[in-house]
Amino acid sequence: MKILVIDPAASSLDWTMRCIADGHKVKWVVKNDPKVVHVGKGIVDRIDPSEIYEWLRWPDLVFFTDNTTYLQVSEFLRKQGTPVIGPTKETAEWELDRDVGMKLMKKAGIEVPPTKEFTDYDTAIAHVKKTMKRYVSKPSGSADKALSYCSKSPADMIYMLERWKKLSKLKTPFILQEFIPGIEMAVGGWYGSGGFNKGWCENWEFKKLMNDDKGVATGEQGTVLRCVAKSALAAKVLKPMEDALARAGYTGYIDVNCIIDDKGTPWPLEFTMRPGWPTFNIQQALHTGDHAEWLLDLSEGKDARNFLLDTIATGVVLSIPDYPYSHLTRKEVVGIPVYGMTEQNKQFIHPCEMMQGEAPMEVNGKIVTQPCMVTAGDYVLVTTGTGKTVSQAKCGAYKVMEQLELPNSPMYRTDIGNRLKKQLPDLQKMGYAAGMTY
Repeated sequence: MKILVIDPAASSLDWTMRCIADGHKVKWVVKNDPKVVHVGKGIVDRIDPSEIYEWLRWPDLVFFTDNTTYLQVSEFLRKQGTPVIGPTKETAEWELDRDVGMKLMKKAGIEVPPTKEFTDYDTAIAHVKKTMKRYVSKPSGSADKALSYCSKSPADMIYMLERWKKLSKLKTPFILQEFIPGIEMAVGGWYGSGGFNKGWCENWEFKKLMNDDKGVATGEQGTVLRCVAKSALAAKVLKPMEDALARAGYTGYIDVNCIIDDKGTPWPLEFTMRPGWPTFNIQQALHTGDHAEWLLDLSEGKDARNFLLDTIATGVVLSIPDYPYSHLTRKEVVGIPVYGMTEQNKQFIHPCEMMQGEAPMEVNGKIVTQPCMVTAGDYVLVTTGTGKTVSQAKCGAYKVMEQLELPNSPMYRTDIGNRLKKQLPDLQKMGYAAGMTY
């Protein structure tokens, strides 16, 4: 099969490599950004974005990894009848404009947290002073995720708003969402013209850089997930979206992140209308069969039943300094060898910002320079493990991680999955995460 991967941020190296290993021809469109210019070098055939229109009649399948760019290309491909996995202009707005997403959920009968959108800081500051409530601030669109903030009180929320105003950080609208205490849990599913594929992806993200959820928010440092035939959370926040998905003509992944309060009410926080990263990498650990054919089936309304059910997968992100800020030049983060990758462990290693290079290796008691996988940025790879319990899956991921060596201060959290030991019993009392064992 001929696959065109439209991947501006170079997120899908792992998946493209697996498709190539399955015998598919892959062309990869990545934006001209110095931060990702080396990713996949020597591994995947990259297409310059300026040439994208020359390739639109070539593929049998087109896979979009995000929904912030090339939306016109997505519409064109659909009109010409090319199977597309990815956004429509409408579904992209569900995620990128948080206010649109919240209104859509309400229309589908899903209760959402009280939320208000703002386009200037003064109005937002006045709102917090008037209500004196605790809020979570989130940017809309593709704004810097560092502008997300979960306040501890009205006072520190106002401080952050005043700080961002002083630093002129505002680029797009943002929302203030009333804080709801509870347990964070998400659920996703793959949707096509035949409805949702069997296998709801229940997942728990670990978003902060350091253990015990300390430090800067990175998006995701690791995740625990499983695919199940029945999900109480999916029934409440995904199934009601089926009519809207059908009307929008969407084919792809949809995920809803929630806070479940102590009464068992799920409060949806946001849509993800695309594969999650590294969630999609971790899903590969539960995948069976060809890595691309099932997506073609999805576009045709068929369910390949390609994900193992009731098996837990855990993924851990490995990075190097100065992640997550990425201010260093490429000279300082590119070309560092990743030792320890073998035929035995490679299926549990998911390259992210890597490339083909060479480095000194010990062979028969001598040091010789040989080809090997090296870094192409500071967000290096993800390791995964699977098992019937969270503990087994977690141990598997860390066992692989410990086999790897990088001569440049590698970083990763050592507690991915740990908080589920306390949270799973509480969730199960409320009817969620049924049958899952720590």
